[in-house]
Amino acid sequence: MNHQDLIQACKSEWVEYTEHSFVQQLALGELAHSSFLHYLKQDFLFLKQYTRAYALAIYKARTLAEMRMALPSVQALLSSEIAHHVTYCGEWGVSEVEMEAEPEAFGTVAYTRFVLDTGMSGDVIDLYAALAPCSIGYGVIGAQLLARESTKLEGNSYANWIKMYGGEEFQSGVQKSITQLDELLVDIDLDSQRGQRLCHIFKTATRMEVAFWQQGLDEA
Repeated sequence: MNHQDLIQACKSEWVEYTEHSFVQQLALGELAHSSFLHYLKQDFLFLKQYTRAYALAIYKARTLAEMRMALPSVQALLSSEIAHHVTYCGEWGVSEVEMEAEPEAFGTVAYTRFVLDTGMSGDVIDLYAALAPCSIGYGVIGAQLLARESTKLEGNSYANWIKMYGGEEFQSGVQKSITQLDELLVDIDLDSQRGQRLCHIFKTATRMEVAFWQQGLDEA
């Protein structure tokens, strides 16, 4: 099996995630600023837990090759993506200190603890299946929004967000993570109990992504 099998196993949830109203409003520049600020703060808290999950992947790794596979993600999250996020939030008037002090919303807690619990109770492939919807989904969303004629970039407060996730640097990282995931999945039969468990993990994490967008909308 491969990552496309995981997506196909939760097709309706995947569409709901990648085509969510939060994303559509963001693309048109119509998203309420309060919704976006809530999302930014919660996404910062999410990224902290996401980094811990990749560190857990090193602990769970069966081989040195698998340990090396996770290390660049930990380094990129700590030295690049979180730093970019802090800088970006600063432009919206939100400091790192403020974000650190922000309480985790229920959706953030549910999602991040699901990923970490999956990694703790399962093996490294279970963990990567739980991590995958975030990176792959944001790659799909960024590419779609940047390619669509209906997406508004000029005068859109959220244009930099769209350009970041649709840009070459992020897209390249997503493709690398997809290749690594496919290497882990290649010997697993989709119809086996193992394959179906991975589909269930991926589907649950995708549902959590939908809830993450929705909690931003609900803030408005």
